[in-house]
Amino acid sequence: MAISVAILVGDAQSWLPELLERAKKLKVTGGFEDGADLGPLISPAAKQRVVGLISSAEEEGGKILLDGRNLIVPAYPDGNFVGPTVIEASTSMRCYKEEIFGPALIVMRASSLDDAIDIVNGN
Repeated sequence: MAISVAILVGDAQSWLPELLERAKKLKVTGGFEDGADLGPLISPAAKQRVVGLISSAEEEGGKILLDGRNLIVPAYPDGNFVGPTVIEASTSMRCYKEEIFGPALIVMRASSLDDAIDIVNGN
């Protein structure tokens, strides 16, 4: 399991719209400006890897609920930016199995706490 995974259990699944709204408000800049929440990735190769993992979720049947792949930060047009991304995925997907190392959250749903524990223990 990648580190950035949220398993929404039962009624907590209703939190997803608010989570998406909050993620959309994160400020992406060079990383040193006041109010910065996120900065660039370390290199073009890192960006390519992150974008590839996000894309793999879509190719494998996942849902990209918030897509940061095409983010442009006007003050840094050549920066290695990926914006906040939220992906609804399953345990069989590459984005779940590999750490993304970027601003991406994998969201999974479970109907009960026992189901959520089974997901974690199955890793």
